[in-house]
Amino acid sequence: MKHALVAMIALVWVSAVRAEIGVISPAEAKRLIESADISMTPIVIDTRGGYKDYFRNHLPTAHHLNFDTLRGTDNGIPVQYLPDDITKNLLMRAGVQKDRIHIIYATGDKLPNDEILSASMVAYVLEKYGIKDIRIIDGGLLKWQQQKLPVTQEYFGNPKGILPTGENKQISITIDELLKRKSDRNVLLVDARPYNEYIGEDDIWLRKGHIPGAINFHWARLMAKQNTHEFLPMEDAMTILKEAGLTPDREIIVYCGTSREGSLLRFYLTHLAKFPKVKLYEGSWKEYASLKQYPAETTENKAK
Repeated sequence: MKHALVAMIALVWVSAVRAEIGVISPAEAKRLIESADISMTPIVIDTRGGYKDYFRNHLPTAHHLNFDTLRGTDNGIPVQYLPDDITKNLLMRAGVQKDRIHIIYATGDKLPNDEILSASMVAYVLEKYGIKDIRIIDGGLLKWQQQKLPVTQEYFGNPKGILPTGENKQISITIDELLKRKSDRNVLLVDARPYNEYIGEDDIWLRKGHIPGAINFHWARLMAKQNTHEFLPMEDAMTILKEAGLTPDREIIVYCGTSREGSLLRFYLTHLAKFPKVKLYEGSWKEYASLKQYPAETTENKAK
């Protein structure tokens, strides 16, 4: 009986930490971080853009990986993803391990703060380079602290990481592929930016508006109003998505300004809502806007 009970507990434990990409509660993240079993200890990554925020406080064992170190100017276009060799070196330097759980978080509870997008962007990059075990803390550092869980100012350097040999580049789509696919009746092109940017009422972008045919679905609609790092209950989110015309039977291509907002929408659709066919246009509007041979529009579209 005793051996059966031990086996059952072990089975539950393995099931709870099986390889997957999704969200994790602060309490469960704490349990994994404090695990006595070194094989279960996660790689914890603080993705905030402000290094001083990391200095003030962070999760125990967290390594700071500023999300924006993964991007740079390419052919004059700002914040493009870096070449494979540089990205892989940065990930290995951050201690990314092919067979470990990766817990990712940031903080900032109200708009216009959008650090949750830093977490989803890093999760996207990890997934693209073959990591299959990724959890974003639901509620971020704010919820962690609200639950009075421990923080620290100590630095934690991870041993040099080992990346998987296989990559997962099919989760992204290039401008050439986008132009070929977007007119297909089964493809839904979704702009994840705020509505004012989508219709061109902003002072940000080189050109105003959006890619012709795209509908607008602002990523923040999936997040709790009191904490933009906390996802809405699944039932509520699915209702909102369906009303906007985002359904799992469609092939969905998401984009935004620089790909962070799109990375969050893709994360939700793929890993929480379990939509089977979702890709991110990495170049997003900052790239498309620079390609002036392609048209832009400012009128709103609805899903058909």
